[in-house]
Amino acid sequence: MTAHERPAPAGRAAPGTLTEEAFRELYRRLRDRTAREAALGRGALDRLTPERVVAAAAGVRSGRTVSLAAPVETGTAEDSPEPATHRMTAPDRRERDAPGLHFARDRIAMNVHGDVDSHLDALCHVIFDGELYGGVPASTVTPDGAGALTLDLVRDGLVGRGVLLDVPRLRGVPWLEPGEQVTAEDLAAAETAQEVRAGPGDLLLVRVGHRRRRRTLGAWDVTRARAGLHPRAMEFAAERQVSVLGSDGNNDAAPSAVTGVPFPVHVLAVNAMGLHLLDYLDLEELATACEETGRSDFLCVVAPLRLPAATGSPVNPVAVL
Repeated sequence: MTAHERPAPAGRAAPGTLTEEAFRELYRRLRDRTAREAALGRGALDRLTPERVVAAAAGVRSGRTVSLAAPVETGTAEDSPEPATHRMTAPDRRERDAPGLHFARDRIAMNVHGDVDSHLDALCHVIFDGELYGGVPASTVTPDGAGALTLDLVRDGLVGRGVLLDVPRLRGVPWLEPGEQVTAEDLAAAETAQEVRAGPGDLLLVRVGHRRRRRTLGAWDVTRARAGLHPRAMEFAAERQVSVLGSDGNNDAAPSAVTGVPFPVHVLAVNAMGLHLLDYLDLEELATACEETGRSDFLCVVAPLRLPAATGSPVNPVAVL
C-alpha cells in the first residue's frame, strides 16, 4: 500500500467524495452567497477594509518577520519538470577582470502556476463552464494576456490579519500524507486548539506539512497525490468571510474529491467565491514561531509583481508578529 492509499487514521472517517451534481450545488450555493461582491468586480478584496488593516497592524507585538515563501528552485524534480531558469547575463570574463565600473546582471523565467514555487492566483486564473469569476466571459483571456480580473486588482498588495491553522499539529503528526484532506471540522477544531478564530477580511493560511514532508522524504508526483482541502471546507471559508486563502500545498488535494472535476477547491475559491489563492507557501518557520509565541494571528503582507495582464505572480508573503 502506498502512502496516498493508506486508510484514514484510527478514529477519523475519510471525507467523502462528491458527485459532480453535488459539487455543482455547492458551487451555486457559494457563488450566490457572494453575488454582491461579484457585482463589484473585486471579489473578497472588499472585505480588506482600511479599518481591518489598521487593526491588524496594531496586533504587531515583537516585530519579528517571517517569510512564507519557499526559495525559487531551478533544478528539475518529480514535482517540477519545468523549473524556473536563472542565468547570469553579465559580467563576462573581460568585464570581471577589467578596471572601472561593471554590473552583475541576471535573468529569471518561470511557470508561475507550477507545483513548487510559492505563487498567487489572480481571479482570472480559473475558468469553469466558459466563465471566470462573476460570470466574466473566458474570452477575455487572450494570448496577449487577461483582460479582466487580472493581477492588477492586487497591485497595492494584500495586507491584513493573517491566521495560521496548523492541521498536522491538531492531528499530532509532522505532516498530512498525500491524498489526505482537510475538512471544515478540522479547521474549526484547529481554531479551538490554537485559541484563535478567523474572521472577515482575514488571510487564512492552512498548513498541511507539504514542505516538511518534501524536505524529509524528497519530491514526489503531486499530480497524483497531495494533501489539501476537501471542497466542503470552503463552507468554512465562506462562513468566516476570509479575503484570501493559502496553503503550503496546492490547496486542492489529489486525487480530487469530486468525480469529473479536478481542482474543485480552486473552482470554488477563485471562480465561485472570488478569493485570491496562495499556493505552495512555506509555513514551517511560521508554525514554529506561532508555537513559540503562543499566538496564531499576525500582520500578513503579500506584494505581487506589477504584471497588469497576468493570471498570477510569484510572491514572498511576510508575517509580522
